[in-house]
Amino acid sequence: MIAYVKVLAAMSGGVDSAVAAARAVEAGHEVSAVYLALHNNLASTEMLDPTQRQAGCGNPQDAADAAANSEKIGIPFEQWDYAAEFSQIVIADFLAQYEAGYTPNPCIRCNQTVKFAVLFDYARIRGFDAVLTGHYARTIAPQAADGRADAAVPTQLWRGQAFEKDQSYVLAGLSQEMLAFSMFPLGDMPDKDAVRAEAAARGLAVANKPDSFDICFIPDGDTQGFLRTRLGERPGLVVDETGQTVGEHRGAYAYTIGQRKGLGLGRPAADGRPRYVIDVNVKENIVTVGPKELLQTRKIWADQPLWHATDIPCVDWIPAQVQVRAHGRPLAAQVRIADGRLQVELNEKLGALARGQSVVVYRDDRVLGHGVISKTE
Repeated sequence: MIAYVKVLAAMSGGVDSAVAAARAVEAGHEVSAVYLALHNNLASTEMLDPTQRQAGCGNPQDAADAAANSEKIGIPFEQWDYAAEFSQIVIADFLAQYEAGYTPNPCIRCNQTVKFAVLFDYARIRGFDAVLTGHYARTIAPQAADGRADAAVPTQLWRGQAFEKDQSYVLAGLSQEMLAFSMFPLGDMPDKDAVRAEAAARGLAVANKPDSFDICFIPDGDTQGFLRTRLGERPGLVVDETGQTVGEHRGAYAYTIGQRKGLGLGRPAADGRPRYVIDVNVKENIVTVGPKELLQTRKIWADQPLWHATDIPCVDWIPAQVQVRAHGRPLAAQVRIADGRLQVELNEKLGALARGQSVVVYRDDRVLGHGVISKTE
């Protein structure tokens, strides 16, 4: 970490952000905390024990835990209401993407356009030197021979050392300006158990609080139900790869490529094998299903390319690894940016790639670039 700076800590009410803030204080930084209330996900107003977690986030317990963590650490605390902005930007985009036949990643969208954007704007106005979060990732500012920051090579984003908890995938869409202004004190932690142990040693009540894995604004996990409630019923046909009708659906927008469960098909395939969604045509309101092998692809095109590695040109094909899911397996590939798109050719076939998901390019543990999948072949 940079020594002795004024830091704005994003507190979520969980153990990771609490330990990250405590580490910054211990390192000598001047730390203030803020909790972003992004929506009112209040299935119940009853407060829970700090070792428990309500589904999703944005609930009274998380806000209370964030305040309690800040008090225990001994830092100023504020809570900001950004529910309207979150709804207008993240949830509206989520619905629009599904309605267009894409499967978006709302966490990446939120980081890009709300969480970090809000925190950075506020931090700069108030004279902070950095924004701190509990993400498992690392940033490195390369140095020139004289020990100063090397302007020719911008701040690099690297995986956290705890590979199974690494969150560089969801941070890869941040701008260089945002990365240079970020601090991730948990990047060197070996695993989550070590973080919990440190929290317990510091006397933080959230040391054993469970993680949340749901989309925060869909706490019950019923994405199809959430979409139907907001986009309405749009009955249509489910067809197989030959075009034969095999069922009906309540809205093509609610399906994602690679989906196997919840298809509601009245009869199995002729060969008895499972069927998967292999295409979603929202314009015609048709969902196509077929065998797993029809999902296999080796070529990916991604829009909105963001290339962090200015020291590694990408106009010609270069070897790299790519990741297409938050905790997916890195895959060897050749990548380049051409015609305004990030293009990927995998060394091996991969299945079930949904349009709208992110593809992140790595060289070993360093993040090179990011794009949003728009086409596969």
